Amino acid sequence: MRIGAIEAGGTKFICGVGNEQGEILERISFPTEAPETTLEQAVTFFRDKGVEAIGIGSFGPIDLDRSSPAYGRVTTTPKPGWAGFDFVGYMKRFFPVPVGFDTDVNAAVFGEAKWGAAQGLDSCVYYTIGTGVGVGVYAEGKLVHGLVHPEGGHVLTRRHPEDPFKGVCPFHGDCLEGMASGPAIEKRWGVKGSELPDDHQAWEMEAFYLAQALSGVILLLSPKKVILGGGVMHQKQLFPLVRKLVARNLNGYVVAPDILDEMDNYIVPPGLGDNAGLCGALALGIEAAK
Repeated sequence: MRIGAIEAGGTKFICGVGNEQGEILERISFPTEAPETTLEQAVTFFRDKGVEAIGIGSFGPIDLDRSSPAYGRVTTTPKPGWAGFDFVGYMKRFFPVPVGFDTDVNAAVFGEAKWGAAQGLDSCVYYTIGTGVGVGVYAEGKLVHGLVHPEGGHVLTRRHPEDPFKGVCPFHGDCLEGMASGPAIEKRWGVKGSELPDDHQAWEMEAFYLAQALSGVILLLSPKKVILGGGVMHQKQLFPLVRKLVARNLNGYVVAPDILDEMDNYIVPPGLGDNAGLCGALALGIEAAK
């Protein structure tokens, strides 16, 4: 079976074709522009591929309620032109096949649960820290949606005592995304994170905000694995800083060997690397085909 997969990011679209074993056979990427301009490229890519289903992991917020007249649409995104756009409906006009649709981070956590760092586990969370901050939740063997879908990137944070930065989130200012996303790092320090040295104060501050969020999600959901992806987490020096601060925040309260003795194997990068989102979209397509 050939399955189409779309990882729809706020900055970049990645389209691929894969199989039921999670193998990506071919792929293409292009910038995220206006909806029709962007999806015309996706349609062109898939047109002669013979896909039998398509999985879409999209930036959000999105409407995942199948009983809603707005199902399949992007909702309140600040991305120009995308608010209210019928993503699923557009693709179905060209491909009358089953379409799996979820957030990009729920797709990523699904891929990691099937083939990546959380393979064999029935729960995990996936944070992507990049242009935005998003959280995907996999619990008791299934993706979590609820009223809409998890929006853990917008939880409020306690401010670092040495940080006067107001935050970049247009909705909440100093929420997690407002303080810890890639654009927040760049606006706070005046350069992209990739241009800062490994020992810059920025990384201790970044770890402070991420550790707050992870401590909360560990206490709330008790996931069996915490996975951190996205462009900001390419700064590998962040992982030991985050683990140290999470342990400090929890202060021995959560009595589990994974946290007390094996934190290096508990808070981890994606097992699928930068393919987590695309493989997750592939997994959504496989589920839709069933």
